[in-house]
Amino acid sequence: MAGSSAAPYYQAITIAISCLRTVDLEHMPHLLRFLLLSANQTNVKRIILQIRDHLKFTGPTDPNSLRNKKLKGKCAVNSTDVAILDTLRSNLRFKNILCEAILRELKSIDKPQYHKAIDVWFLILIHSIGGTLQRSVEKMLKRKVVLECLQVALFDQCIHGHRELVKDHFASFLSVTEYLLSCKEDKARDFAIHLFMALFVEFCDIYSRQEILGILVTHIGSGVSHEVCSALDMMVLLTSKHSEELVPISSHINGILDYLEGFSEDNLRKVYDIFCHLALRGKSVKDTGTSSIGNELLMIVRKQVSNPDQKYRKMGIIGTLRVVRALGDAHFPGNFSSSQKSNGEEALELLRMAINSCKADVLPLILLYDELSALLERENLRSTIIDWIGIHAGEFESLFLADLEEGQLISKNISDGIEGELWMNLDGDLSPVCLNILPIVASSFEQNPSSLQVFPSQFTLLSVVERSTNQGSLGGIDALLGCPLHLPSPKCLDRVNWRKLSEKQRKMVCLSFYYAINWIRELLNAFSTQVGMVDFITQKTKNEMAAKLLKRLRNLILLEGLLDGILQSDSLTLPELSYSSGNFHSRGTSKSFNPNPKKRGRKPKSENNKEKEVSDTPNPDGKYLKQPTIMDAFKKAGVSVSQELTNGSSPRVAPTNACSPELEADEIEIVDLSMAPVQLELQRCNFRPLLGGSFSLLAFSESCSSCCSDPQAELPLYLYLLRDLNIKLEKTQWELLISIRPLFGSFRRLVDNAFAMLRDGFESCPDHWESTSTSSGNPEIPFVVVSKLSVASSLFREVLHCYRKMLSFPDIYLQTNLPILREMLEVLQPTEDVGLIFSEIQPSRILGNLDYLYGGAYMFLEAIIGEACSHSYLLALDIIETMQSVVSSVSTLVEKQFGGNEKNMNAECSQKILPFLRKRLGESAHKLLSYDPSNCKNEGDTPQNKGDIIQKLLRIYLQNCESTSDLLDHLASSVLPQVPSGKTMDTQEMHHEFQTLSPSMFLTWYRSLHEENHGTLAKMVKEVIPKIRANSNEEAVKGLLDELHKLVNVLASLINMCRVHDKVVVHAVAVKYGGRFVDTFLKAFGFLKSHFEKNSNKIIEMVKGLQKATRLIQTICSEAKGSKRTMITTKIPATKKSLERLLFEVKALLHNNTTGRTFELGMLKHKDLSGQVVSSQVYSYGDDVDDDGNDDGHNTNDDHLELDAINEDDGMEVDQDANDDNSNQGDD
Repeated sequence: MAGSSAAPYYQAITIAISCLRTVDLEHMPHLLRFLLLSANQTNVKRIILQIRDHLKFTGPTDPNSLRNKKLKGKCAVNSTDVAILDTLRSNLRFKNILCEAILRELKSIDKPQYHKAIDVWFLILIHSIGGTLQRSVEKMLKRKVVLECLQVALFDQCIHGHRELVKDHFASFLSVTEYLLSCKEDKARDFAIHLFMALFVEFCDIYSRQEILGILVTHIGSGVSHEVCSALDMMVLLTSKHSEELVPISSHINGILDYLEGFSEDNLRKVYDIFCHLALRGKSVKDTGTSSIGNELLMIVRKQVSNPDQKYRKMGIIGTLRVVRALGDAHFPGNFSSSQKSNGEEALELLRMAINSCKADVLPLILLYDELSALLERENLRSTIIDWIGIHAGEFESLFLADLEEGQLISKNISDGIEGELWMNLDGDLSPVCLNILPIVASSFEQNPSSLQVFPSQFTLLSVVERSTNQGSLGGIDALLGCPLHLPSPKCLDRVNWRKLSEKQRKMVCLSFYYAINWIRELLNAFSTQVGMVDFITQKTKNEMAAKLLKRLRNLILLEGLLDGILQSDSLTLPELSYSSGNFHSRGTSKSFNPNPKKRGRKPKSENNKEKEVSDTPNPDGKYLKQPTIMDAFKKAGVSVSQELTNGSSPRVAPTNACSPELEADEIEIVDLSMAPVQLELQRCNFRPLLGGSFSLLAFSESCSSCCSDPQAELPLYLYLLRDLNIKLEKTQWELLISIRPLFGSFRRLVDNAFAMLRDGFESCPDHWESTSTSSGNPEIPFVVVSKLSVASSLFREVLHCYRKMLSFPDIYLQTNLPILREMLEVLQPTEDVGLIFSEIQPSRILGNLDYLYGGAYMFLEAIIGEACSHSYLLALDIIETMQSVVSSVSTLVEKQFGGNEKNMNAECSQKILPFLRKRLGESAHKLLSYDPSNCKNEGDTPQNKGDIIQKLLRIYLQNCESTSDLLDHLASSVLPQVPSGKTMDTQEMHHEFQTLSPSMFLTWYRSLHEENHGTLAKMVKEVIPKIRANSNEEAVKGLLDELHKLVNVLASLINMCRVHDKVVVHAVAVKYGGRFVDTFLKAFGFLKSHFEKNSNKIIEMVKGLQKATRLIQTICSEAKGSKRTMITTKIPATKKSLERLLFEVKALLHNNTTGRTFELGMLKHKDLSGQVVSSQVYSYGDDVDDDGNDDGHNTNDDHLELDAINEDDGMEVDQDANDDNSNQGDD
């Protein structure tokens, strides 16, 4: 349409758009049809904007008006709304320009208040078209939901009260909701749960609800963990609120039972809750369907509990207790099943049946007790059920306790030749009972070997019942906290006596200590609830109980140290005392005891299989053969073998005795209680876990009852708790962080005490540890020591580890959780004012702001790093890494608060502090790299550790400087070349400032520079180049080309060092990272081609610099193949492939954009790294023939660019005709 005829047409469109506000609703569909048919590229955006502004639906606003079933079959919605939707759908289906314009417009909206109900209908209508548009809608919807740009209120506005309007688009609503349910993001799945509930409530017909249930059951059986979890949550929500409506169609839910075997414990609980809701909450007077559901559920759990297969028994235990939970709720007096028994009687019968079925197996009974304890912690059951559980748990006293007279054993006890003795009596003569461990362990070898495995979980159940019936108090069993333990006499641990013990006796000692350890861990779990936030005991009683708990913690550290020392020489697989998914199928008994193990710790699966194959081969005498190891040969020859050789993780060394090698493993080594128990950590999954409440002991001190106020002897106790806390924080449990929030102040106290010990020394009270240990009831054992330096530095490091992990929690940066972040930062604030330090940042920081707190925490760590470095380089690295985590936390917070909006006035943290802190972090890393590690007092920093430390420090240094490329260029061209090769070891000519850069550390520096150089290039290709392409800024292009040139020069300098450093590992690093650099550099060729015309000289110089590196790489590869250096040859194929691609990319670049002889491809002479020409057909080893890597024999005129030729000898596919032609004349 052109000329004068177009004007009236466009005028009509303008008039039609203006009529959107005033047209009668009955004419609205016709007006929309005209506008949508008239849409083109010039006016489509205007039309869509006007429709969004003025189109409104007139359906009923009362959500209940259409939920009444009496209205079924009647016209309950305005026919105009249906006509409008039909008009929109028909035009969108056949005119893609409208769909694309709508999606562009909706994508540009970034605030939830700007979205309208019509937007939801647009998305649903476009989604119904299918194809690529459907996927675009799903992606947009997911993004907006995750970013909270689209609220559930809009969908509620479209669904509630518009049943007839939604009915025709019900499938599209379900499809969108199903897609959100399958997303990995929690927000998307929560949104889907809300939509499912809205659709279920609005559509009361059986067909629609069956469709919803079918989708949920399908996702429950998908096997995808997040989908299964969310679908089960939705089903639990439905059955808890609409159980009566679901009973008639419960057959569609029964399909969930087909997937029970693949569910986790949490999901199993949800499944049984679903059927409990249907059976109990859906109970009605006239309906017998719920009784059948209850009867079927009881039959299922009874069969599962009685099943000999442990997997099904686990399901039955969980199901039984969920049914007991439902039956034990006093708010639901109706009958669960069709039997005449009350709900309470049904629950007691189930409990008796479950306990009787599990008595023969240990782990199922442990699981049952633990699940029952957790149930009592969360739910208020009927008093009859709690009383019965209390009677059953009360059997603990008769099974595991023994009476005392005035705190002493009634009669002297010797079990299988081992003399017993009372350990760790905190109540003295007032103790009425003791834990009878040794006699029960001795009897377990003859009968009922599993009784002691159950007693920790049974005590847990007893303590929970006591709290439930005594208003949270444990006053009825508080005598157990201080009662002594009947254990083997400390005389057994003497060197002479230990050698005399038989294998069975040693196993008894180990198991006695093991059960004592787990008993004390359960005491800490139970009684730490009394010293937390409780009001029913006085402060004096709370302090006395905390002092006892700290003494028990000291007992625990001693026992774990002793058991770990025994397991260093005597191998024993400890029995499982705690249920976990990984060990449920085992039988729960300890394996054979080997007093002279050849290897300890976990072995690879392949190694175990090989060992099994050997041991399963009998010789003619019927005995099993075992292949001797090199350690066997050493011992047979009388050579002493240290523990470091047999177990690299052990810090202890066995005593040497060439005359009696068989006795070496029969001695318990020196036990340092400050060291982590390496052998126990390998089997920690078998132990009873410490619960979160036990960490409340970090806030208490026993100084009031000790010989002095010196905190040194308390630090090992806090170190033990912090190590366990660090392990739990690895799982990123947000609930755990909330529970330890009151302990943030204790972290600062621990840091100050540990730092004071490192700074001032350890001579304040030499006998403090011994006196506190004696007051705790620990026996004197001569080979038990405590390294004070190790305790102080380890404690400092554990606190920093906890701090870093807590800062890494993503939820802490949500607006609602910023007070927690503020409290964490306040922990590390310096005592002096740090305002002057921020004087260079304008505007100045305000006291109490988050950026001020960030700066204070950083300055506190920066101030102590010098003193820490003089003690341990590992400790200094931990401080640097914590400083880096603070900087990363600032970056995360700024990104969340600003989100691209640089003028966010409500931001809690300023963007200007980030470069300030990064600059200081780089300076701190530089200082550490310039520090001489030999000045550290801690000898635990091995050369291997120092290499890892230096590598991390270099990464921090390079990533937090003003210009990474400039610093890399300086280090690679000026600093690293000063390091002599390993042959000369002459360091007199080294004049750089980095004390950590020595011939022994050259490889660490060399590899780190390669990694960072390649990483910088990869980041530039991925992030910087696309932005510059979009902006097309000439200055930015020139700056980026300069940066690329610097990185190429760094590579050339690093590769050139291979001429001096001829170690194989150095050459292997050069080939590996050289190939990676070239491969990543090729991704930037599209950018180079688009800007070659204006920057040809820069790009040619850059490629020439890269050519210097590729030539040397070719030479290294050639020499490695000739010398058969496998460390290098394994990396050659990938590198050669990248070099070949570079060759032809450069040829194409120069051929298409230049004239004259700029590019020349020819055959190169074969030269070695020193530049000498060598024969291409002769090698000192082997008969490989390889011509690649030849250096160039052509002239090197600046007007020509000569690149390496790659021949067919390397397996590369190269056009031979082109090579022949180029070898004669070269390409112009």
